[in-house]
Amino acid sequence: MPSNNSVADTHMTLHSLTLADLALGLERRDFSSVELTQHFLDRIARYDNASNGGLNSFITVTPERALAQAVAADTARSNGTAGLLAGIPLAQKDIFCTQGVKTTCGSKMLDSFISPYNAEVISRCDAAGLVMLGKTNMDEFAMGSSNETSYYGSVKNPWDVSRVPGGSSGGSAAAVAARLAPAASGTDTGGSIRQPAALCNLTGLKPSYGRISRWGMIAFASSLDQAGPMTQTAEDAALLLQVMAGHDSKDSTSIDHPVPDYRATLGDSLAGLRVGLPKQFFGDGLNADTAALIHAAVKEIEKLGATVVEVDLPNSGLSVPAYYVIAPAECSSNLSRFDGVRFGHRCENPKDLEDLYKRSRAEGFGSEVRRRIMIGTYALSAGYYDAYYLQAQRVRRLIKQDFDLAFQHCDVILGPTAPETAFALGAKQEDPIAMYLQDIYTIATNLAGLPGMSIPAGFVRGLPVGLQLIGPYWSEARLLNVAHRYQQVTDWHRQLPTAFA
Repeated sequence: MPSNNSVADTHMTLHSLTLADLALGLERRDFSSVELTQHFLDRIARYDNASNGGLNSFITVTPERALAQAVAADTARSNGTAGLLAGIPLAQKDIFCTQGVKTTCGSKMLDSFISPYNAEVISRCDAAGLVMLGKTNMDEFAMGSSNETSYYGSVKNPWDVSRVPGGSSGGSAAAVAARLAPAASGTDTGGSIRQPAALCNLTGLKPSYGRISRWGMIAFASSLDQAGPMTQTAEDAALLLQVMAGHDSKDSTSIDHPVPDYRATLGDSLAGLRVGLPKQFFGDGLNADTAALIHAAVKEIEKLGATVVEVDLPNSGLSVPAYYVIAPAECSSNLSRFDGVRFGHRCENPKDLEDLYKRSRAEGFGSEVRRRIMIGTYALSAGYYDAYYLQAQRVRRLIKQDFDLAFQHCDVILGPTAPETAFALGAKQEDPIAMYLQDIYTIATNLAGLPGMSIPAGFVRGLPVGLQLIGPYWSEARLLNVAHRYQQVTDWHRQLPTAFA
């Protein structure tokens, strides 16, 4: 198995190893899953406690469950029945229902909810023998770009704890960046895997819509939400995607399409690859230092045999306003189930049914969630549906058509993941529009249902910058190939925050 690092000689460096390295180490019996799991549990205890100034990347840590899974993995390896990733720890975003474990979606509304079943993503990871360390913090109901809307408090960026890690999968990003877990799951509705991956120096992949089951993933916007891996390297992303991907008959949005061997083509040549650079991604809104790093990354990919062409995505500038009609409309429908009657937070001593609904929702939902529910309800209301929601869906179709035309001239599209590096905690909380614009380069991909990923591309004043890759439907293997070849000639992805090394 190809690997960027050698297997550790001592347990002190276990956290610096990739999934590929850890799999090799377990196979060689260099360490056991129990030792590996305890190592990461100890790091979580040391670095994550919010009351002691820690990162606050986990909402729930599950040491008993993790160690039991580790024992089972070690037994399976002894019996010769273990899969490739058996015994390797990972963190799961707290948006995936997990049987017998609190599943909150970062909200007071679900603070006491213990899921009676597993999401399909959890089931697939369990079946592969992966060890769940716990559930990671996130923006409430995945609504946010900074991980500051969580009921459980803000997550800190390991590269600078005064700054945000991005969102909504900021807990997963921070945990992997600080090596409190070697990998994590995330979800991406408008950039929520790729943007935090960029801000925390990770590889984050949002697959094609329908590639990974949404069964048991608490819904925000059902036509946009998609799960994916957050890892150190493209090779690791391929390994984890292999576990997560596949058709699920329980999910009506899951597509029955063959799952390739994502590692098999990682090392393929990039000779003849056509790279498209959208002129709309390099305008005035992009930080100049970030732009310079993106252009430098493109030159490295050119050296590997690719050719660069300019492409046009004329409607991409409409992606943010279209998204902030469609996503709130879908969230207003999905979150209507949280009414204080069936499950979730219930207010005390309601006077009547109307009072129960109003106070349960007002107490259970945070301000950003309430804002989006109100916007969505308005957009779907009689007299405004045609003017807003239907118009946004027409724009969505135009955005998809722009990508279809662009991919007639190129194989992948490259550009920045985020317009700037990680900003200070609290800097944009009073300006929702400025916060929404953090996803200006990622949202169009979700609207079109296409796969996209972010990989480390350098640093600006000590803060990571991400390079975004976008491909046609079902082109995850190609994106992983480009990312892997780039990572073979650069070392940005190997950099760790000094305080957590």
